[in-house]
Amino acid sequence: MAQTKFTPLELQIMQALWSHGPTSIREMQEAFPEAGRPAYTTVQTTVYRLEAKKAVRRLRKIGNAHIFEAVTSRDAAQGRFIDELLAMFGGKLQPVMSRLIESGKLTKDELDAAQQTLRRLSKKEKPQ
Repeated sequence: MAQTKFTPLELQIMQALWSHGPTSIREMQEAFPEAGRPAYTTVQTTVYRLEAKKAVRRLRKIGNAHIFEAVTSRDAAQGRFIDELLAMFGGKLQPVMSRLIESGKLTKDELDAAQQTLRRLSKKEKPQ
């Protein structure tokens, strides 16, 4: 699967698809907060661009409405974004982690959960 880079609007549309599953353009538009909600035609054009990028596909048609589903998974998009973020820091995670801790966006509970994940993964890697 090709790795797709998303604009902020494309990412919001993908979020709607990941959260709600197969969805019409109207439903995607209504998933935006009322204040600042993009026009239907803006969402439609963006969905068609996502379709051209092969990030979404038409699943079926109900009446005049096409139902779209995400082809790119949330995990794949998040992985790509994190890889790009780390590349901005020369591939080093420490400055990112320090910033998250200093800004209060990474809590002790989240750090403990990350340590548990590291322990679990390191146990899997040990030869039996």
